[in-house]
Amino acid sequence: MKISVANLPHLIVAVAVLAAIVAPAAITNAATSPRDIDALAKATYIYIATVRKDGNQSKAAPVWFITTSGHQVLIETSPTSWKAKRIKRGSPAMIWIGARTGPAFIGKAEIVTDTKLQDQVIAEYPKKYLLARIGFARPSRAKLDSGQIIVIRISPTRDLPDGFQSAPGTPAPQLDEKTKPASAH
Repeated sequence: MKISVANLPHLIVAVAVLAAIVAPAAITNAATSPRDIDALAKATYIYIATVRKDGNQSKAAPVWFITTSGHQVLIETSPTSWKAKRIKRGSPAMIWIGARTGPAFIGKAEIVTDTKLQDQVIAEYPKKYLLARIGFARPSRAKLDSGQIIVIRISPTRDLPDGFQSAPGTPAPQLDEKTKPASAH
């Protein structure tokens, strides 16, 4: 097709249609493995580690969580926590599901400003956690609006190998790195 002023409107429509088809696929979270979906459905806690400025892993900390219908993980935390500070500057999150040695994945982490997702955390934490139901560490709209807490969304990018463990102070895996088979020693 020769590009000319006469066929420019058709080209613009074609590009718009292509963008509409491709964009949702890029946003969809297809990286959550069946292993992780199953483990997240059964787990009470996840353990989260982030990447320090020097590129090394932080210590994995246990946190409460819920999942979205797209299998993304939502947590709440103080905006002054190290995980929040690191995520704000672009750190990925390494997640262990259910135990420090549970199934692990790495994902893109971001601070959520979408009130629908924040409201999901407010509504679902008390359903999942007795302590939140009786008022201990219960997220609320007032805490979010005042900046006492923030919500973080973690979108799984890829599984980490079975047996992958938190190793604070050692280099963190990359978000887009291909999983390498374990070497024989």
